[in-house]
Amino acid sequence: MSRVIEMARLMQGNEAVAEGALAAGVRFFAGYPITPSTEIAEIMAERLPRLGGKFIQMEDEIASIAAIIGASLAGVKSITATSGPGFSLMQENIGFAAMAEVPIVIVNVQRSGPSTGMPTAPAQGDVMQSRWGTHGDHPVIVLSPSSVREAYDLAVRSVNLAEKYRVPVVLLMDEVIGHLREKVVLPSPGELEVVNRVEPDVGPEKYLPFGAGDQGVPPMANFGSGYRYHVTGLVHDPKGLPTNNPVVAEKLIKRLQNKIDLNLDDIMIDTGKNLEDAEIVVLAYGATARSALQAVKDARKEGIKAGLYRPAVLWPFPQQKVGALAENARAVLVPEMNLGQYRLEVERVAGERTRVVGVNRVHGELITPEEILAALREVHKHDARS
Repeated sequence: MSRVIEMARLMQGNEAVAEGALAAGVRFFAGYPITPSTEIAEIMAERLPRLGGKFIQMEDEIASIAAIIGASLAGVKSITATSGPGFSLMQENIGFAAMAEVPIVIVNVQRSGPSTGMPTAPAQGDVMQSRWGTHGDHPVIVLSPSSVREAYDLAVRSVNLAEKYRVPVVLLMDEVIGHLREKVVLPSPGELEVVNRVEPDVGPEKYLPFGAGDQGVPPMANFGSGYRYHVTGLVHDPKGLPTNNPVVAEKLIKRLQNKIDLNLDDIMIDTGKNLEDAEIVVLAYGATARSALQAVKDARKEGIKAGLYRPAVLWPFPQQKVGALAENARAVLVPEMNLGQYRLEVERVAGERTRVVGVNRVHGELITPEEILAALREVHKHDARS
């Protein structure tokens, strides 16, 4: 017990992200201060030099993501942090990183929008942008924490997934989780799984930088290590050379997506509460899931068989799990701080099996347990009348 007390820390969500990234081996940060993510940059500016890493404040978010792409190509685990307006500016280079298979992590602590919106108010309005913000069919992994400890854990996991699958990973926070303070106990370094990119086991003359590799992920040679190869955002062959060959193009784009789709069991994370007999499933993520959990507990006290399903990985979408839950539920309730972005994806999968109801707010405040409970009561009454 004394050991736990000694290790407990009062920590902010943004601080937990910075600590998790450092624990995962991140040694380069390039970014531009923007509310409500600025604490991440401030902490990295202080901590990275002590660990032999580098912090650079760039002139804008476009330069920031370009810098972490370059650092990653040189073999350094790299991360940036931003909010909605900066995330918009990063989209072109997110597409470049996806096409060139450069492992990077982008932390987006969401705030109310569009445009500059309400800089200090929470929102979940970047959910679809995190998946489809850059053009073309492209792979991406998006994670969403609901607590300070999970912000730490998912920061570590974001770096690991980026390195393992050579893909840009988005850690999609919201202002509530970013600025929330909770008592947490962090794992010791020996308890952490830290993943490093697979390096080639052949010499430079035989190396294919964009060959299929294991599980569709090519080994990655770091620039400066004796390997020299072409990196481009154009469609390219396994050597990295641009091509307009339609056969090569389709094979490349499908491989980029398949390296995610064929490894869902390794990527996906979710949790549930009272789902065994749930007649109404509340599907929530991020800070909203905290309110949803309390609402489910209160609904149970009133005899409403509600359960909570919380995906910690938003993209790829947990299609199989949502479909299975919809088979046995009379309704799926989706509360979120937007006008229904994730609900539309739930409807795509579950809409023909059950009723999907949204609880949506864009007023710059967290959806309360009482609001979700009121929606649960209304759904319960509707089903009782039916």
